[in-house]
Amino acid sequence: MPEQTSTAAKVLEIVVWILQIVLAVQFFLNGYALFTDQFVAKFDDIGFGQWFRYFTGVLEIAAAVGLLIPRICGLAALALAGIMAGAAVTEIFLVTNGGFKGAQLPLLFVVWALVIAVYRREQILGALSLVKKK
Repeated sequence: MPEQTSTAAKVLEIVVWILQIVLAVQFFLNGYALFTDQFVAKFDDIGFGQWFRYFTGVLEIAAAVGLLIPRICGLAALALAGIMAGAAVTEIFLVTNGGFKGAQLPLLFVVWALVIAVYRREQILGALSLVKKK
């Protein structure tokens, strides 16, 4: 019986790493796309200025890299969930012709990132305990 549990745990670990890698690639590409002219009009609709597009791109690329670093991948997943929650709210309330339809993909990414964060919760709690000690 213990062999089955360890085999199942290993398979689950591999599945979560695959989810992390795919999400990291997606957000590296998303972050890079924010540095192109592709999203200028959308960020004009938002009204925060183009600096916010670059800032969001940097955050997405940093979180994508963080997903690939074992000690911080849980925190990176939480960061991506927050970024995408903000994107979903923006799509619903601020973007012209956005609405719930525009928020569906960001909400999918929120769920995906939260699945990773829940699985990596021990890493997140460990990182938080380091901050509390100082």
